[in-house]
Amino acid sequence: MKRAGVLYTLIGALIGLMHIVPFYVLITTSFKDTLDTSSKWIMPGYAYWDNFIHAWQLAGLDRAFANTAIITLLSIALILILGSSAAFPLARNQSKLNKWMYGFFVSALIVPPLTILVPLYKMFVEIGAMNTYIGIVILHVTFHLSMAIFLFTGFISTIPRELDEAAMIDGASRVGLFFRIILPVLMPITATVIIMNGVSIWNDYQFSVFFLQKLEYRTITVALSTFFGENNSNIGWVAAGSLLAAIPSISVYLFLQRYFISGMTSGAIKG
Repeated sequence: MKRAGVLYTLIGALIGLMHIVPFYVLITTSFKDTLDTSSKWIMPGYAYWDNFIHAWQLAGLDRAFANTAIITLLSIALILILGSSAAFPLARNQSKLNKWMYGFFVSALIVPPLTILVPLYKMFVEIGAMNTYIGIVILHVTFHLSMAIFLFTGFISTIPRELDEAAMIDGASRVGLFFRIILPVLMPITATVIIMNGVSIWNDYQFSVFFLQKLEYRTITVALSTFFGENNSNIGWVAAGSLLAAIPSISVYLFLQRYFISGMTSGAIKG
């Protein structure tokens, strides 16, 4: 048992190191002068703040941050509302139709978004949804909703049905039951859905680069990609911009981390 514990500790440390090292290199690169040719593994003895200034101004990160925030917040709000509302009947009413619908949502998780990129692009051009907030939000909601329903359904399945019966005896309707009894209990899994989907949407590049081509609709990832060219690459500017872009998602995770693990474990028990 002791050997197994040591092995698990070493594996955990290795996985943690694999995540920490790239972040460390990102920090060292962000604070180095573009003419500094020293190793990326060595933290500079100075702070070259011009990388952050250039990244913010030349990439238009002020507008990119606003665009990304609008898209992420709208997408997450819809995912939470639709995901929890759909999961409630799926978890509480185990009919054949609901079981089939649940299987349909889960099976949608294995569909890679890029496999249907061409027909999606053609459809968006035809309906005039290119370079619009509503278009990109619908895309994100479509491809992230299945995971939200899967997690919400599993979590709601762990809530005792006696709560439903007690609320119904007190005169609560099905809608009132959901909003007054079930919804307040969903905080752990809600935090999990926010973190998992929010980070994915915030860091999205594949949809943004194709469906948000106008300058005024650029997201952070697309804006930073402009620093890479055929003849030169401003690594320091990209690193500084990436560090700035990571601050909101890290802040949200730190704020919701106490709910994250419990939501993940509870949501995976049933479904």
